[in-house]
Amino acid sequence: MATNKRVFTLRLEEENFEKIKMIADKNKRSIAMQIEYLIEQHIDEFERKNGIIQIEK
Repeated sequence: MATNKRVFTLRLEEENFEKIKMIADKNKRSIAMQIEYLIEQHIDEFERKNGIIQIEK
């Protein structure tokens, strides 16, 4: 299955990793999907306050 998602390494403090893991488990998500969800939420909040981010292609 093809995907347009980029792969990269993310380093987290152990405590933050464990907390995200607990949140992901509670939400029945993988850790990767939980992190993606949190990033999307932050982007949405940022854009509501600052306007849409224009991506140059």
